Amino acid sequence: MVDWLLEADQPSVRYLTLRDVLGRPESDPDVREAKRAIPLEGWAADLLARRAPDGWWHSEKSLYTPKYISTHWNLLVLADLGVTRATPAIRRSCELWMTRFALRGGGVGGNSKGTGHHCVVGNMTAALARMGYADDPRIRRSLEWLVETAHPRGGWSCWGGGRQLDSWEGLAAFAAVPRSKWTAAMRRCADAAAEFFLERELHRQGARYAPWFRFHYPIHYYYDLLVGLDLLTSLGHSDDRRLGFAMDQLRRKRRPDGRWNLDALHPDVVGPIARFHRDHPAARPTPLALEEVGRPSKMITLRALRVLARADGTN
Repeated sequence: MVDWLLEADQPSVRYLTLRDVLGRPESDPDVREAKRAIPLEGWAADLLARRAPDGWWHSEKSLYTPKYISTHWNLLVLADLGVTRATPAIRRSCELWMTRFALRGGGVGGNSKGTGHHCVVGNMTAALARMGYADDPRIRRSLEWLVETAHPRGGWSCWGGGRQLDSWEGLAAFAAVPRSKWTAAMRRCADAAAEFFLERELHRQGARYAPWFRFHYPIHYYYDLLVGLDLLTSLGHSDDRRLGFAMDQLRRKRRPDGRWNLDALHPDVVGPIARFHRDHPAARPTPLALEEVGRPSKMITLRALRVLARADGTN
């Protein structure tokens, strides 16, 4: 199964499999060669080919809309694929992104008035940290903002409706920055947020919500069980028994050939939003697809094996 992920056609998947599943160090020659090829071949190269010379995708006017094909969303995916600011084109796009989404007080993820929104601050902070900006003062300030806006009992709310499992992006930002760089306040905030997810076993909040049980990529700002598992195991909670339900679901969804399917693309929603999209097709976002729904997925399989490698060392 791992051999499928190590194929040369997708150097992003090969690099992340060598590093995160097989535990190879960054100094390993195979890891270095795969990383060098990321912006040159495969999905990352395809996304970079659509980039305008000035650093944006689709529209210079808005880096956020249309969803999910404009600059914000492409950069989130490129961060997932292992692209870093070592690529000059990405460095220019990241600077444009941070300038246009400046957070009042010096961080990232703000709107035109500098007001932060949790999912944007969290997503940008996580992506930029993975792209090589973890020591940038703007990332530091964004982490402080996430501490300041967290619920006192742990977790965040995107829309002011109370703490939500859907509001995972802030915790993802902390997971992207080495724990050694956290302040004491950041440690308390991240640990309390992790406990919020663990208390709910990654799924117990309100009525059963079907999209949480489907695996997606790209993730954007949506949540599902694999998002929760990848996040909580990356933060060192692999042996917590409260992950048991989600781990069972992960193993049940594995195909006989050892791979996992891509279950759906976002927007994958039910309820009023789904009805709105049905009744107003012009307002429906455009999916950003790397792989085919219902087929074996390298991205889902990579993330699933990464979780299992952290949990019990198996693949």
